[in-house]
Amino acid sequence: MTQLDVLPPVEYDLNYLPPSATLPHVPAPPACDSVPIDVSVPGLPPLFHGHPDLHMNNGIISANHAGSTGEEDSEKAFFVADLSQVWRQHQRWKRALPDVEPFYAVKCNPDPYVLRLLKALGTGFDCASQGEISQVLSIGVDASRIIFANPCKPASFIRHAAKSDVALMTFDNTDELHKVARLYPGAKLVVRILTDDSSSLCRLGVKFGAPLADVPRLLACARGLNLNVVGVSFHVGSGCSDPNAFQDAIMRAHRAFAFGREAGYQFTLLDVGGGFEDLTFERSARAISDALAHYFPKSERESAGIRVIAEPGRFYVSTAFNLACNIIARRVREGDDEALDDDNETPRVMYYINDGVYGSFNCILFDHQVVYPHVLTVNGSFVSSTTASADLELCSVWGPTCDGIDCVSPVTRLPRALEVGDWLGFRNMGAYTICAASQFNGFKTSDVVYTSGVGVDSAAVRRALVSTD
Repeated sequence: MTQLDVLPPVEYDLNYLPPSATLPHVPAPPACDSVPIDVSVPGLPPLFHGHPDLHMNNGIISANHAGSTGEEDSEKAFFVADLSQVWRQHQRWKRALPDVEPFYAVKCNPDPYVLRLLKALGTGFDCASQGEISQVLSIGVDASRIIFANPCKPASFIRHAAKSDVALMTFDNTDELHKVARLYPGAKLVVRILTDDSSSLCRLGVKFGAPLADVPRLLACARGLNLNVVGVSFHVGSGCSDPNAFQDAIMRAHRAFAFGREAGYQFTLLDVGGGFEDLTFERSARAISDALAHYFPKSERESAGIRVIAEPGRFYVSTAFNLACNIIARRVREGDDEALDDDNETPRVMYYINDGVYGSFNCILFDHQVVYPHVLTVNGSFVSSTTASADLELCSVWGPTCDGIDCVSPVTRLPRALEVGDWLGFRNMGAYTICAASQFNGFKTSDVVYTSGVGVDSAAVRRALVSTD
């Protein structure tokens, strides 16, 4: 075998737009009073069609109108979800990794429309709890398309999995094996191994994954308990920026397969986990494909009946959701404010918006994200790219709660003409945002407006969703 090519690590500032002297702005199409509904699903909000920026504009117009009539909570923040972007990401996955089955990480964004669309597209589902399993089963997903990818599960969750015939589940310790032997002896177990996750935003190895040296002991325990271990899984960490991490992990998985043979098992599953970033996806896919060809050649996988699956989450949904927030207050620090520095690098203007780190921006605290606002309106009017970049000043953006840590953007540049009542937008807000939002201080979580997008992609989304009902 030849040495695998090592790809240089990529450096970038997450998957958000970088700060610059001129604000990023995508001109939106004009708003209209009526947008046709594409699909109506009982119990779910309507699904419209049309460009997502059109729906962003319409949402702002509706909010401003409601405010003028005195309607309560009229300026509430809201998402626009473009389901055609989820569809496009799936096509992108199939092109780059045709031999790897995606099992969507439900924890990333358990949105009901997203789940229904991915079900129609044929993905599997990575579930971490009884609640996620129940949600996926409730939309008609077959239990065989679920992996219970939590190595440390409550006993009641294992019993629920057994009753629901969700047999595929992970483990990384002997206590879990004894628990499964008692509660679900027919489970199909997958040993989760420890990998190098040092290049990831969220390092999961501190909590999960058995070191390779422990794998023979775990397999011996499983054999002694007459349990069926069917494969190996790993996770390079959420938001992995170095594609080489997948190559190293697949090499370790190859060794774990050898340990399985020594223990009397014939593994038939390799789960390469998650960690897929939008900006580096093709490079990660190439690294995975090269490593699979090296350690698990396709001919050997086919003869041994080995499936390769993955657990993408943010890759599917991050770029599909954008957020609009209203400026609810503005504070200008005076010259004698003790918080101001002499070098004029401390923002003097503070904008307060109606979503924050206890809501959709919890990703800043828990997912290590950095977000950048762009301007949607100035003085109540929709902006052009010229207006959005004119006469900028240093400022900071804060959430609505009483907590001092509720800071969305500590330093950014926004137009000096912004006023209370104007709107800011935030792109790429689909991953680990809505799902972890709380109602701290009594602030409600932000609503979602859904669109199937435009053109042939929109038609594909509609057909897929109709086929699920």
